[in-house]
Amino acid sequence: MPTIHLTTFIAAPVERVFDLSRSIDLHKKAMAHTGEQAVAGTTMGLIGLDETVTWKAKHFYKTRIMKVRITDMKAPYSFTDEMVEGAFKSMRHEHHFKPIENGTLAIDIFHFESPWGALGKMVNSICLRKYMEQLLNQRNRMIREYAETDKWKFMLQK
Repeated sequence: MPTIHLTTFIAAPVERVFDLSRSIDLHKKAMAHTGEQAVAGTTMGLIGLDETVTWKAKHFYKTRIMKVRITDMKAPYSFTDEMVEGAFKSMRHEHHFKPIENGTLAIDIFHFESPWGALGKMVNSICLRKYMEQLLNQRNRMIREYAETDKWKFMLQK
């Protein structure tokens, strides 16, 4: 099973980074280029433990739907979302947050497997891994942009 491991430094407190990472609204902004929409479950605000969200987006010229559940959460240090239904054979995304002296390290560990057996392994190594890494980096850039400026105040209004 392929795994992507990313570490992103964000000059903001761990609680802010944790909440922005759980924001359905910020995720939609980060993935606007795919037309990503939250169509069922928690469709706005912050997603919590045992909640689900169903995403609809266009990837590789096809509309895809994926339902994920938050299966673990230790605020503000980690949460995990796992695919319940969707195009992958399996998908598990661990989000870890480590407070450091001048900000937070956001660590993504993204495990995925495409459903097409031997062909899927080839697709994973040729293009899917790179594509997923680009999406995760795009999302992390957006989280950093909001966390390090006053934009977070508008995204996390209670």
